[in-house]
Amino acid sequence: MRHENVPHYECLKGLEKVKQFGTWNENHGADQSGLRNLDSVYWNLREPQLYQEALNREEGQIVAGGALAVDTGKHTGRSPKDKFVVRDANTEDACWWDNNKPMDPAKFDILYEDFMDHAEGKQLFTQDLYGGADETYRLPTRVFTEFAWHSHFIRNLMIRPALEELSSFVPDWTIIDLPSFNADPERHGCRCETVIAVNFTKKMVLIGGTSYAGEMKKSVFSILNFLLPPQGVMPMHCSANVGDKGDAAVFFGLSGTGKTTLSADPSRTLIGDDEHGWGADGLFNFEGGCYAKTIRLSKEAEPEIFSTTERFGTILENVVVDPVSCIPDFDDGSKTENTRCAYPIHFIPNASDTGLAPHPKNIIMLTADAFGVLPPIAHMTPEQAMYHFLSGYTAKVAGTEKGVTEPEATFSTCFGAPFMPRHPSEYGNLLRKLMKEHQVNCWLVNTGWTGGPYGTGHRMPIKATRALLTAALDGSLKNMDFRMDETFGVEVPVSVPGVDDALLNPRDTWADKAAYDAQATKLAGMFVENFKIFEAHVDDSVKSAAPKALIEA
Repeated sequence: MRHENVPHYECLKGLEKVKQFGTWNENHGADQSGLRNLDSVYWNLREPQLYQEALNREEGQIVAGGALAVDTGKHTGRSPKDKFVVRDANTEDACWWDNNKPMDPAKFDILYEDFMDHAEGKQLFTQDLYGGADETYRLPTRVFTEFAWHSHFIRNLMIRPALEELSSFVPDWTIIDLPSFNADPERHGCRCETVIAVNFTKKMVLIGGTSYAGEMKKSVFSILNFLLPPQGVMPMHCSANVGDKGDAAVFFGLSGTGKTTLSADPSRTLIGDDEHGWGADGLFNFEGGCYAKTIRLSKEAEPEIFSTTERFGTILENVVVDPVSCIPDFDDGSKTENTRCAYPIHFIPNASDTGLAPHPKNIIMLTADAFGVLPPIAHMTPEQAMYHFLSGYTAKVAGTEKGVTEPEATFSTCFGAPFMPRHPSEYGNLLRKLMKEHQVNCWLVNTGWTGGPYGTGHRMPIKATRALLTAALDGSLKNMDFRMDETFGVEVPVSVPGVDDALLNPRDTWADKAAYDAQATKLAGMFVENFKIFEAHVDDSVKSAAPKALIEA
């Protein structure tokens, strides 16, 4: 075991000596990944050291409160069009190629060798980490980064081994992140100078041409999404929490639906905010941290998340900072609307120490329906849950472009299409199976509009949403009277204490009933049209979960 800040010199297979700092497994060094002739390697540095290295390299600045503010350059979000999966014997029949871009194995080999050449003479930072809190399924991962702040980021987001584990740590997967590497489309079989290449046979991810740190986090998620389903484990793009009686809940939802806000309940323990698995023993977080949006973040609305932005150890991405006071301005989206903060999960006061929870009692599928026709809450059968899970519906409000007034439907299968290597039906069938085995209730919750579409109606009252969720999670909602929604066929409560009865029937909130009927039929048609790509992969019971009105028509 080596102590931090004490250099150690090691000869890499007869090549020139490389300076090494930190704690690592000396029998499994950087040469095992093919790296050669490096200037130095900083192994498993902790936050103060990474801060110092980032500041020395002018990678960021310390802001008021102690967080480290950084910019990601031209890439302020993921580059899904530049992500590739190596197409070989291991992936040919297992990967969903309609959703994943293939890369020829020979092209990957060339890319890999060019990465190794590019890394020569560089100083690299390395973190040995785990993906997955359940030791049965966790993924030992080694991450090499060119930037100190990238090393800090991935250390925040993944699960950190105990110090005594590092001297014997052996990675199963390796991620090499070199933002200064520019890919050659013709030579490497990619689209542009940016590339994220995943090789399931060689257990390696190469990231080049982008400084957006989220590519590392989501690469681990994609790997687990490929490896876990054959083991009977459901990987999920969701948040999760648990009550004091062990009543765990899962929250699915695309951006803007309230997934992070509604799962951050001070009366319940937070398991995690983004990625989880559901296995034989229950739920487990994939991560050891959170990656929360900060655009228009306020202390009043989200005090727990806001408090992390004032702590040493948090990384602020692309947040505008006042040059004099060094205070972050979370209302300023001039760099990007996708401003973020990355912090270890223990920065949230009521976060789980283990990242583990029992099997869920409830599943919440959140949607922000800007068409204003879905009920605020509805109970679904396992087949309806699979239908809506595969659909992954939400709606975006009209943009600022002149003349655009209609909401835009968004369908992202499994509430995370960019991270799904396998066909969605694999995940959907696994979800339905687990729901039936463990008798899980599933609720469709609309956090969008009521009384009309966006521009006419108003946003669903957060107080009503919280009251309905509380009733769903404590079990009282299941015992109330329900009616069947005429358009979508889901069961909607007739009356819930503390919630206006009219709100529970969306049609009653519209002044123009005929306009509601037309809008509901329009949205139902969008569901049916979108689901055509899945019809050949599901059984009749799931097909019959389509919007009721159109089935009868």
